[in-house]
Amino acid sequence: MTRSVIRLVTTAEDHRIAQLAAAAIGLAVIDAAIPLPLPGVKPGLSNIVTLIVLARYGWNTAAWVCGLRVVAGGILLGQFLSPGFFMSLTGAVFSLFALALAIRLPYRLFGPVSWSILAAFAHIGGQLLLARLWLIPHNGLFYLVPIFAVAALTFGIINGLIAARLLSTLPRIDPGVQNV
Repeated sequence: MTRSVIRLVTTAEDHRIAQLAAAAIGLAVIDAAIPLPLPGVKPGLSNIVTLIVLARYGWNTAAWVCGLRVVAGGILLGQFLSPGFFMSLTGAVFSLFALALAIRLPYRLFGPVSWSILAAFAHIGGQLLLARLWLIPHNGLFYLVPIFAVAALTFGIINGLIAARLLSTLPRIDPGVQNV
């Protein structure tokens, strides 16, 4: 009987995505450990990595990093396939769609801070929609919108500023590496 061996060939891009996803996963775990007064309100520190990846390597790479972060973070935090996992996944999908549109806006007017704010609002909008349709089928849920909007704006600005600062200190890369 012969044994067949499957060899996976990885590229430099695969390694880059894995490293960036690991950074985002680490920040997601730290994020989960921060006690906050209202469930569902988190700083979203891993979104800093997503913004940097978006600016440097394009939307496709950012989507991979974000998707890996959601799945691996769900597994590490013991929430995989739980309602919390689906809330995170929905928020990530909505924010990625918002970022897909936002990166097409002129960079001189829109950058990491505005991207972060748009993604934060899309994230919370997606989560509130899922919560309303699945978990809390009552319109009273929308009384929380102002609280979540303030949190999205606040953390969106902070994360965007951190991402912009980090991007300004990182060395330039070859534009041919991007995959927008």
